[in-house]
Order: sequence, then structure tokens, then C-alpha cells
Amino acid sequence: MPENGHVLASKAGTFYLGGDVGVNRLGFGAMRITGEGIWGPPDNPSQAKAVLRRTLELGVNFIDTADAYGPEVSEDLIAEALYPYPADLIIATKGGLTRSGPGQWHPKGDPEYLQTALEGSLKRLKQDCIDLYQYHRPDPEVPFEESVGAIARMREQGKIRFVGLSNVTTEQLKTAQGIVPIVSVQNRYNLFDRASEDVLEMCEREHIAFIPWFPVGAGSLENDTLQQITAKYDATPYQIALAWLLKRSPVMLPIPGTSSVDHLEENVAAAAIELSDEDFNALDKQ
Repeated sequence: MPENGHVLASKAGTFYLGGDVGVNRLGFGAMRITGEGIWGPPDNPSQAKAVLRRTLELGVNFIDTADAYGPEVSEDLIAEALYPYPADLIIATKGGLTRSGPGQWHPKGDPEYLQTALEGSLKRLKQDCIDLYQYHRPDPEVPFEESVGAIARMREQGKIRFVGLSNVTTEQLKTAQGIVPIVSVQNRYNLFDRASEDVLEMCEREHIAFIPWFPVGAGSLENDTLQQITAKYDATPYQIALAWLLKRSPVMLPIPGTSSVDHLEENVAAAAIELSDEDFNALDKQ
């Protein structure tokens, strides 16, 4: 049902993490509620919290963040705005990157650091157990198996419910699956950047959630075919790009982010757009 005339995220359908925990397939990425360069607090913290509260009103029950967003800022804002959390809200966070300044990201996957990172996220999010903890990016200086093994041990300690990966190859996904059950993969993927197609296809076979980051590929939205289809559906290019993702695969779980309530409502409205096979295929060829 619309909420005060607005589309709800439930229109996108449901994906079951681990086969049994349902989330609406249009989530929210909480990276953009931080400062410029994903560094420091936002210019307007009250507005950032209003966006977070509005996500819940629009039926979003999957929020993705990371300790590196800010760093720490995004997790802090989520707790300040939403705690105590609704029973059906799944908060996914990530560990494995450090920051040295705006736009600077450094992999750090040694087990000791990941343990410290997890403890920090638990404290900031005011949780005893992280719903979905994702290894943010493989560290070339640390054997991948050691990093995933550390996360597996934290799961055994009861501090993590589900384990996910980010920025991985199919081989790394296979390796991780041999260590701990993997319920999600978060790789860069959008209408104009499909370098992770093989990872998506593996996720489909294994029924693993595929969470595309940079889901609308903002730099390519002037594409002629996209503009024509946008006009046909009386939609925005962002909405059509999201609708294409939702139709592309039943395991797709887009998490568009924004610092604006209006833009959030626009993104969620994409859940109600049902592309025809003809229009989907036309976009698929881009």
C-alpha cells in the first residue's frame, strides 16, 4: 500500500538472506549521509537522520553501512536516528578498510584488526550481534583465508549472524564458502558496468544476495536509449536504472544512497516500475 501517496520498498519483492530472513529487495546505502569524500560528519546531521527515519517509513528494512564511512560517522548516525531498531530491520555493516583522508581507502584485513573493527561497529550500532557483517575488500598483504577465517570465528562467538563479502572474484567467493556460509556479495555493478557479471551469475546459482554498489552508474545516464525509455515510463534515469537492476536478477538487492529525503522517495518509487521485456532487453544491450 502507498504511504501518503509514496511507493513502498515492498513493491520490489523479497529476498531471503540465508534462506530464511526476508528483506525488501530495495534497500538503502548509508555512505552518502557522511561528509564530502565520505569523510567526517555531514553538513546537516539533522537532515541525515531525517533521511534514515524516512527509509523505515517507506518500508526499507535493509540498511547497508561500514565502519569506514566517515569513518564511524554513518554507523553513529544510524544508531542516533533509529535505535531502538524495529524487529524486521537488518543492518549490514563492513570492516576491512581504513581511512587517511577524504576519498582515501586502504585495505586492512589482518585478524586482529578485523576483531577490533567488529567490536567498534557493535558498540556504535548498539548491538550485541551484527545482522550481516561483510569483509569490505580483500587485503593483498594478508591471505584471504586468514581474513575470512577471523570473521568466521567471530560468527562462532555469536557476534555476527550472517557473513558477506565485498569486492571479490568468483574464486574468492568459492574460497570463502569453504570456510563459512556466505549470504551476500557486494560488488560494483550497474547498467553500464557489468565487470562482475560472473560473480552475479554465481550468486544466482548459489542463491546468494548480490548487492550492487554504485547501482545507477551516474556518469552514464545521458545514454539515448535510457533517455527514451525514461520518457516512456514518465520516470527519471535513476529510477529506470534501478528498475533494470531489479528485473535483471531475483537475487539483486540494490542499495541506492542519498542525503536527500526527496531523492530517497524517488529511488524507492523505482520499486513500482515494471519494465517490459522489450525495454529491459533494449537496456541490456547498452
